Amino acid sequence: MNAFNAMLARFQPTALSILRIITGLLLFQFGVAKVLKYPVVPPFDKVAPFSLIWCAGMIELVLGGLLILGVCSRIVAFILCGEMAFAYFIAHFPRGFIPILNGGENAIMFCFCCLYIFCAGGGPYSVDGVRQQWSVTAPELMRQRQS
Repeated sequence: MNAFNAMLARFQPTALSILRIITGLLLFQFGVAKVLKYPVVPPFDKVAPFSLIWCAGMIELVLGGLLILGVCSRIVAFILCGEMAFAYFIAHFPRGFIPILNGGENAIMFCFCCLYIFCAGGGPYSVDGVRQQWSVTAPELMRQRQS
């Protein structure tokens, strides 16, 4: 069992990056549907500009894009986590306690995926990961050039 766990642990950073990218893509998709009305889907076809749903769509559009790229992943994920918690308690929880009955499954999943990304970071395949790697390797490169 330890060998199996060790084998899977090698893929943890890559899996984190994939989780971040897919979460960002799905949130971005909701933002596009709410703000840009593409594709035209019944829940979002009549969203008025500057309404609460439109503002949520703008947050999802902009921050979902940043999450895809991995720019400021922790801050972006924290804000999106809060937005999804807010969405659940404003739109779904009043319809009942059980998420499968009140339609809040997506909001809960997005909330906890973003909470995990907030805690774990964006992963190696992100702008943040490249920046961190560059900040570690750049001083070493400078020292080697000076030698």
